[in-house]
Amino acid sequence: MKVSKAQVRRRVHTLPQCRFEDQALASSAGLVLYEALFQSLNLRRRLRGCFNHLVQWPIYAHVDLFLSLVVHVLLGYRNLRETAYYREGPMVLRVLGWQHLPDVSTYSRRLATMDLPACGEVARLNREIVLDRLIEAALARVTLDFDGSVLTSRRHAEGTAV
Repeated sequence: MKVSKAQVRRRVHTLPQCRFEDQALASSAGLVLYEALFQSLNLRRRLRGCFNHLVQWPIYAHVDLFLSLVVHVLLGYRNLRETAYYREGPMVLRVLGWQHLPDVSTYSRRLATMDLPACGEVARLNREIVLDRLIEAALARVTLDFDGSVLTSRRHAEGTAV
């Protein structure tokens, strides 16, 4: 179904008030904290710079789809078809500034138009944000842990490399 920009976009002016009470919350309720983080980082504007060189579509721009994929991963999903689980979720739609999520085919078509320079710009922005936060934190020591998967070393861990 083809939709117009006005049917998709939603304006959000303020963050909702956070109160910690005994109530049943949806699994996406914590996105309000990410919404504040995205605003403080000015993430949407900064991401827009990563995709300036690409042909922009008015309804679902690259920056919007990329941000929706970030939210998708934050919610714990990996497969694009899993957007069906939160398609009507008001917090997800609010964080993205949308009234409707795009179809999986829209994601596929738009992702196919991204190129290596756009990926390089996103990687640069990611590095910039991480380094800015590290400088702001003024840590005396930083520990980096690169062992993302568990592999057996048969009790000979010293010198083990994959």
